Amino acid sequence: MAFSKLERRFKIKTRIRSKVLGTAERPRMTVFRSNKQISVQLIDDNTGKTLVAASSLAKDIAAEKGTKTEMAAKVGKAIAEKALAAGVSAVVFDRNGYLYHGRVKQLADAAREAGLKF
Repeated sequence: MAFSKLERRFKIKTRIRSKVLGTAERPRMTVFRSNKQISVQLIDDNTGKTLVAASSLAKDIAAEKGTKTEMAAKVGKAIAEKALAAGVSAVVFDRNGYLYHGRVKQLADAAREAGLKF
């Protein structure tokens, strides 16, 4: 039986989430990628709270033009800056069922370059 793209991603996502858990010291950095935008959150799974979030829809990032991959890099840099300002230096990366390729990889690399450890 063939799975649709969403069903396949959901299966991968549940497999990842069974192993990845975020804490207050090392929150889970989860990525959401739509066709046009990309967003990322740092989540403490113990309390169920979002600590920091960044998106390509944010006014400062959206004002700068570029390709979707360039926007993903800007979002990665922004989340790293916000996380370091909030006192978070290490995270657990959750690709949310997406392949670690293209925009997701670009976001992760930019966050690493800006000082986030994962």
